[in-house]
Parts: sequence; C-alpha cells; structure tokens
Amino acid sequence: MNEEYEPYTMADPSFYDAMHSEQTAGESFAAADRALPAGWSRYEQDDWFVFNPGTSGLPAQGWKLHAAATKANAARVIVTIFDYCVERGIHFKFLRSEQALVARVSKYAPRGYSGKLVTIYPTDDAHCEQILTELGALLDGEPSPYILSDLRWGKGPLYVRYGAFANRYTVDASGDVVAAIADPDGNLVEDRRGPVFYTPPWVTLPEFLKPHLEARNSVTVADLPYTFEQVVHFSNGGGIYVGKDKRTGREVVLKEGRPHAGLDAWGHDAVQRLEREYGILQRLAGIPGIPEVYDLFWVGEHRFMAMEYVKGDVLSKALVMRYPLIDATATDQEYAKFTDWAVHVQHQVEATIAAVHERGIVYGDLHLFNIVIREDDSVVLLDFEVASPVEDALRPGLGNQGFTAPRSTTGFAIDLYSLACLRLAMFMPMTNLIGLHRVKAREFADIITEHFPVSREYVDRAVDVIVPPDTPPTPAPRIEADPARW
Repeated sequence: MNEEYEPYTMADPSFYDAMHSEQTAGESFAAADRALPAGWSRYEQDDWFVFNPGTSGLPAQGWKLHAAATKANAARVIVTIFDYCVERGIHFKFLRSEQALVARVSKYAPRGYSGKLVTIYPTDDAHCEQILTELGALLDGEPSPYILSDLRWGKGPLYVRYGAFANRYTVDASGDVVAAIADPDGNLVEDRRGPVFYTPPWVTLPEFLKPHLEARNSVTVADLPYTFEQVVHFSNGGGIYVGKDKRTGREVVLKEGRPHAGLDAWGHDAVQRLEREYGILQRLAGIPGIPEVYDLFWVGEHRFMAMEYVKGDVLSKALVMRYPLIDATATDQEYAKFTDWAVHVQHQVEATIAAVHERGIVYGDLHLFNIVIREDDSVVLLDFEVASPVEDALRPGLGNQGFTAPRSTTGFAIDLYSLACLRLAMFMPMTNLIGLHRVKAREFADIITEHFPVSREYVDRAVDVIVPPDTPPTPAPRIEADPARW
C-alpha cells in the first residue's frame, strides 16, 4: 500500500477517513475551547487547532519549534504552551485530540512527522532562542517521543527544525506535489520532512543550536560489540538491522526500540515490547523454531536487542514463489508437490506453537510475515514483541487483520485461531477478507478443495475454528474498531 494512505486508516477500521473532526478523532483537548484575548482567532486545519494572535510580521519560513508529549502529559504540555504563547502573542497550533496524537506515535505512523503535538512559529532566530530557553525551562522534565525530523533542545520535549511556516507547494522529481520553502533565489524547493534532521544547504545553524547538535551527534555505536551493516525494516518504533558480533564474527539481528514511540493498542511503547520480547525468548529457549536471543543493551536512550540471524524467506514470499495457481501451466504433480509442502510447513508451525503453549506463552502474532522458511524447509517464528504469559490474560496490542482472533477470544485460543487462518492462507493467501467477515472461510474451503489435492477434513478443521458450525451465513457486518488491528 502507498504509505500516503496510512494516516487515513487510523480513524475507521473499514473505510478511509481523516481525523479532522470529533467524530473521527475523538474528544478534543480541553484547551481548544479556552477563551482568547481580543484580536486572537482560532480555526481548524486538518487535525490541528490553529491559534493566530492577529499580528503581522511572521515569515514564510524559518526555524520553528515542535513540542512532543505522551498520552499521559499531552494535555498538561498543551496548557503550558497555550498560556505561554497567548500571553506573548505567539502563533501556535496543536493536535485536536489524544486520539490524533496516538495516531502519530503508533507503531506504523509515518516517521517524518511522528510525535509532533504542538507547533510554534517564532518571528526570527532571536525569538526562537528566547522561546526555547523560556518555554524549555517551563517544560523541563516532561517525557516525550523523539521527533526524528527535528533537533532536540536539551532533554526535550521541545524540538526545532528549519521549514515552512506558510502553505506553499512545489512538484518534486517524481511529479508529486510537496510542501515547499524558497531558496535564496526565490525558487520553491521541497521542504524535506523525512525522519532525519536536515538543514537546507543555504541555512546556517544558529549558534544557540550547535551544542544541541553536538549532543545529538555524540551518541554513536562505535564502542558496541556489534556492527550495523544492513537495514531490514523501519517502523515508528525503531529499526531492525542485520549486523555482526565483533567478538565472534557471527551474524546477528539488532532490533531497536524508541521510548514513547511505536505505541500499540494498550499504550505500550517499543521499549516495553522489546524488553518483553527479550524475556519471552529467554523463556522459550531451546524450542525448535524459536530464534536464539543474545543481548539487551542501550544506545543513548534507545533500547536494542541482539538475536539470531535466521537465513531464509518469509513465508509470504516462499509461498508466492511456489504457488501453482499463478502458473497457468502448472501440472497436477506440481499442485500435489505444493500441497505436500504447505501441509509440512503448517505441521511444523503447529508443533512450535504447541511447544510455546507448553511453556505458558501466548504468541499472539502469527501470520505469513512472521514465519521464516529456511533452505531446508524448516520454519522459524519471528517477532515475539506482543507475546505474553497466558496467566496475564492480555490480548495482543498489535495484529494482522487476516489472522487476528475476535475480541472475545482469549488465552491459547488466540493462537489456535491464527493457526486456523494460516491453514487456509497456505492455499488461499487472502485471509484479510476473513478479518472483514469470518463466514467467508467457508467459501475459501470450497475453493481450496476444488483446486488442491487436500482433504475436506483438513480444511474444515480450520473453518470450524474460524466460524463455528452453528454460525449462520449472515451478510457481512460493519466492523467495529478493534485496537489490536492498529
């Protein structure tokens, strides 16, 4: 999916929508309705409330401030900034609601703007320094996620970057319309808003920001016993990298967790989930199909875990590479060969999950992208960040829609439901439709047994878990929001 669609999937589980009203974004922050002095105006702009003192002289671009916060302190941070800015006649805006903030700090929120709760517009560099100094003192000690596009002022929660104040646009090299700033010749160029602090080449970093850039750059991985050699994946919660253990030369996977970022449905951040995953993997050590875990350490404020590098293809890729239904020339022998392979993979996964359950753990995140197929066709499960002891009775805070059990499902049955979906997905990898309407599993069974030499009993065992036999063939209902699908 084009990542530009992603922000529009947070408001509604069934339809694209934007968090531009209380109907989609939930109750607004109370500060939005506070009284304003004469001359001030307030208006809504997308998912922001904008506050304008009615004064002139604001530049079209420059150094602007952002404030970040957690769910717990967001309202307090907004009130502090509201009082400071209104008293001094400073332009500012803030996100309309707690739900809008959560959407920006969730695991798969776009990393370029993640964490931004408030934006403040200084009139010039001196004004920027004054606001950072005075407001920074008022907000000192407030926890916040790191805004990756910005430079942090001290320990936060204020951040700063050079960018557009006014809404101006240009077209980039690929033909997309993007936000713009003007270069010294007056030409509009892209206002880069990626997940890396960037200063346009014609802009000089002010002296008052240099110590903060030096502090940022002082955090390195040079002294670690690991190298970082390849990026596998980025999310708003952190990165996954392939590297090496300098002491042994062994290849490792290094998983990163950013504090207060990458939130799941229960408000757990990436650090909490990474530390839980480390403990779970230690508890499951020695089970076939479970990767080894080596180390847990800090780099600056980010948490890292070193674990076994598993060579192979994720099941989603391995399945497509072998799938006979996409080959019009596939023979009966090839269908039979694929079926044997699919059943072999399924049995291995079921055996691993059974062993995980024997140790009292609910895996909670079984799907085609969390299973690796080695060259010898053995399987390994990945990503235990939402796994939990069964006695905790905790539903996973993240999940894949095509494999996530209904909200009424608890304990080991969560995994059994996902295993049933996997049994069908091995032959018909379209189980996202089952996430919309579980009765669809019955139709899947008909299609699978029509095309593959697999017994009806084998398929019906999965169907009976997904949609019990007494479930009527009702029309597909409108989906109610399930936070585990975020």
